[in-house]
Amino acid sequence: MQWDRLLSGRRFGMEEYHERKHERTDFQRDYDRLIFSSPFRRLQNKTQVFPLPGYIFVHNRLTHSLEVSCVGRSLGNNVAKGLMQKYPNGSVNFPEIGSIVSAACLAHDMGNPPFGHSGERAISAYFLEGNGKHLEAEVRAEGNRWEDFSHFEGNANAIRLLTHQFIGRRKGGFALTYSTLASIVKYPYSSELSEKKGKFGFFQTEEESFRRIAAELGIRQLSNRPARFVRYPLVYLVEAADDICYQIMDIEDAYKLKLLSKDETIGYLLGFFEKDRLPHIHKIMNMVDDTNEKIAYLRSCIIGRLVDECSRIFLENEEALLNGTFEGPLIDRICPTAKEAYKNCSCMAYEKIYKAKDVLDIELAGYRIFGSLMDSLLEAITTPTHAYSKLLLQRIPEQYNTQEPSTYGKIQCILDYISGMTDVYALDLYRKITGMSLPAV
Repeated sequence: MQWDRLLSGRRFGMEEYHERKHERTDFQRDYDRLIFSSPFRRLQNKTQVFPLPGYIFVHNRLTHSLEVSCVGRSLGNNVAKGLMQKYPNGSVNFPEIGSIVSAACLAHDMGNPPFGHSGERAISAYFLEGNGKHLEAEVRAEGNRWEDFSHFEGNANAIRLLTHQFIGRRKGGFALTYSTLASIVKYPYSSELSEKKGKFGFFQTEEESFRRIAAELGIRQLSNRPARFVRYPLVYLVEAADDICYQIMDIEDAYKLKLLSKDETIGYLLGFFEKDRLPHIHKIMNMVDDTNEKIAYLRSCIIGRLVDECSRIFLENEEALLNGTFEGPLIDRICPTAKEAYKNCSCMAYEKIYKAKDVLDIELAGYRIFGSLMDSLLEAITTPTHAYSKLLLQRIPEQYNTQEPSTYGKIQCILDYISGMTDVYALDLYRKITGMSLPAV
């Protein structure tokens, strides 16, 4: 792969449209287009890990995405600086890498359903072992991919959200640049290759779109049927920004929610630094008495260190990244001290954070809510002439095509609607459908 092709300002769905010149670059406009969009705003009412805040504020999908975008910009700028030093006489637009990565980071979770990753698991479970399983034979008989639903993936749904022309919308969806779109696809293969982890990058309906993106940018293809490509290099920076933020910020949230003590939290964070640096760290920490400020200082130091580490690894492995032979995330190759600390935090988070009562309660609620919504909405869309179905279908926004002829299309229509909901909206609709709440009379 070649940098001069990989960094393209051409817009998906608007290839023949010649726009007037703007003060902002194409990639900066991607960022603005995303941050002012309704799907992005809705992230403020979508769970990250912990239930949406009451008296204590913890991260939601919106704050997480903004922080990932900031870290992604730093990673991109570091890499751009390194590449410009390596290729001082080149004509490639390396300075825009920071803008591309930061925009992609904003969008990386936009396809996630309500209730965090538990929402993805609940949707998959509905089709794997729930009431949706009986639809498998119909979908396969149509020649369509059942795995798109039984391994529902928020990353693939983000590409659908950003590129699909929903009813009444413009061609190309958000009409983002090819480079920004490619930077979001962490798993550049179809659901047929999702295997046990259930990860994949695009639904059957968006496969041709990703093929166009790959052809435009010169992304190397590994197989045609099923479709599999190497990763676009900047995906590694988006992934690293996400890895850095969710691990460190989850620990900070866990302290605020009293899942971790002050000493436990500080102990885990100090583990990222070599012993010879600890005296200086303690000296700065002791300048303030507020524990939240101490933890915030450690968090900023760790993020800075991991950004430098991941930037270094990217630049040292540029050739492998361009050849498509680099394996694993950047975070797996950081220096031994930081890597051990990151591993310790991951193990602790699994035991103390992701299994916390409130987190499990959200997952339990998600299964019940998604199951009920899927049952009701799928029945309505498959029996549209029934009286109750007519009423319920009126709740679905006009942008979603409820007239899809295939079973695959009908399921996808309902998933488009549900995955775009906020936690609060999904819960409210569930209560109204089940008769648990009624509008005030």
